[in-house]
Amino acid sequence: MATPLSDTPLSPLKTIAVVGLGTMGTGITEVLAKAGREVIGIDVAEAQTARALAALESAAARAVERGRLTEEDRVGLLARVRLSTDLRAAADADLVIEVVPESYEVKHQIFRELDGIVRPETILATGTNALSVTRLAADSARPERVLGLHFFNPAPAMKLVEVVSSVLTAPAAVAAVTDLAIELGKEPVAVGDRPGFVADGLLFGYLNQAAAMYEAKYASREDIDAAMRLGCGLPMGPLALLDLIGIDTARTVLDAMYAESRDRLHAPAPILKQLSEAGLTGRKSGRGFYTYEAPGSAAVVPDPLTPAAGGAGAEGRPVRSVGVAGSGTMASGIAEVFAKAGYEVVLAARSEEKAQTAKARIGKSLSRSVDKGRMTAEAAAETLDRITPAGSYDAFADVDLAVEAVAEDLEVKRQLFAALDKVCKPGAVLATTTSSLPVVACARATSRPQDVIGMHFFNPAPAMKLVEVVRTVLTADDVHATVREVCGRIRKHAVDCGDRAGFIVNALLFPYLNNAIKMVQEHYATLDDIDAAMKLGGGYPMGPFELLDVVGLDVSLAIEKVLHREFRDPGLAPAPLLEHLVAAGCLGRKTGRGFREYARR
Repeated sequence: MATPLSDTPLSPLKTIAVVGLGTMGTGITEVLAKAGREVIGIDVAEAQTARALAALESAAARAVERGRLTEEDRVGLLARVRLSTDLRAAADADLVIEVVPESYEVKHQIFRELDGIVRPETILATGTNALSVTRLAADSARPERVLGLHFFNPAPAMKLVEVVSSVLTAPAAVAAVTDLAIELGKEPVAVGDRPGFVADGLLFGYLNQAAAMYEAKYASREDIDAAMRLGCGLPMGPLALLDLIGIDTARTVLDAMYAESRDRLHAPAPILKQLSEAGLTGRKSGRGFYTYEAPGSAAVVPDPLTPAAGGAGAEGRPVRSVGVAGSGTMASGIAEVFAKAGYEVVLAARSEEKAQTAKARIGKSLSRSVDKGRMTAEAAAETLDRITPAGSYDAFADVDLAVEAVAEDLEVKRQLFAALDKVCKPGAVLATTTSSLPVVACARATSRPQDVIGMHFFNPAPAMKLVEVVRTVLTADDVHATVREVCGRIRKHAVDCGDRAGFIVNALLFPYLNNAIKMVQEHYATLDDIDAAMKLGGGYPMGPFELLDVVGLDVSLAIEKVLHREFRDPGLAPAPLLEHLVAAGCLGRKTGRGFREYARR
């Protein structure tokens, strides 16, 4: 009979077996050996153990070349690794980490065999990110010793490790593995047992939505990926990331998430099934959403879906002068962008005083650029001279392009477009910067809906490279071409999308933020752990709660409501916790309190 866990002191985790020597298993082996652990690498395929050894030798040699290891360290690292094709080699391990394919049958078989091989006190860890740790533990002879240890790929570089407890896991086992992760130089996050855990639980819902957006032909793969890189600062776009992860892997994770949540946002987009079953699983097969130079290559090559260089289509209208309507941060930022690009700009507000204040804000911004060496004092002065403040929209009589950046209120925008319709000359392009309202509703407030288009800039406009160009069903081809040409002149990256709530960025970003709030609401993980998981595991520049507090909880709630109203998906309903915080006046940094508290300035 096994000794009860409470009576058995845990052995120091000095000898560790890694079962499964694919990319992840080999990476974990490298991390452990670098940290001075004795590692037993096990894989049933002899060819795979040979590949793992070659990869370890290559990684150690590169580390020596880069001065990260001495030659003595390299020799010692490789000496600490023993490779085998026999699971019985794990008999002396203090910890076994399995990273075999995501299959209950395969993992169950390994755990059953390990029960008859390892010592009673040995901890058994699964590297799954999609399957139930509890289900795997329940079939083990020692369920209290089973937990999840989820590394991220590539394991040597990624800092995050999710330590996953089931209801059966002993706290001492969790503590021992958490201490090990810290000793490995990782940042462990404690989570409960549910598919995807924190990082993948949030990430894969977002990836699934992106795949569905592409499948619906709402935007091209290139524009979806560029929008999320440039609009959110992400290291990779979602479709390129799906190709890297493996489309078949993503489908497995989403199937497991949907089986538990029954949330339609987790139901795998049909295109994931179609690509998987066709063997188009991403980089590893040489083709997925994109086509690659060869299987395993990261180099994308042109295919029939690649946009033609330079594009084609209608010729744009000439634009020499631009009107910007509004006096807030976004309006002044957009005016600065156009003036820097050499356009004559009329900055109109509801009063001359507000327009002058907005111009003064631009002057301060330009002065900061001079101080930082980004432009000369002469260039800053010339830029400011191109901006003419006005207290009436009548000043837009001669502009070729009018861009509104007023309050995100449909009635306010409709009234403004009705005014622009009367003031602006025939042929002028009328653009709205709305992030969530229907562009066509603004267009219908005019007698020339064919001249109306969306130009969604991101804040701060001078720094952010992305502009979402939003065509309605009524927008003329030459108006679309005009705005694309103008985006090129102001050195912004334009992405095309249709006129529906959230466009690309907000339609993908805010459901992810909402799901993060639900995790906290359900007491699954803390704010700090979720933020850390997404920064360390997903490469996000900010965690979801940091970002929510910066954007403003009231703004976030308004966008969530618009998305829910448009798509009518229950999974998009705003999290009650978000509604409660907004009702309490906790709106984020601007009020000093949101999900966190901030020092008053």
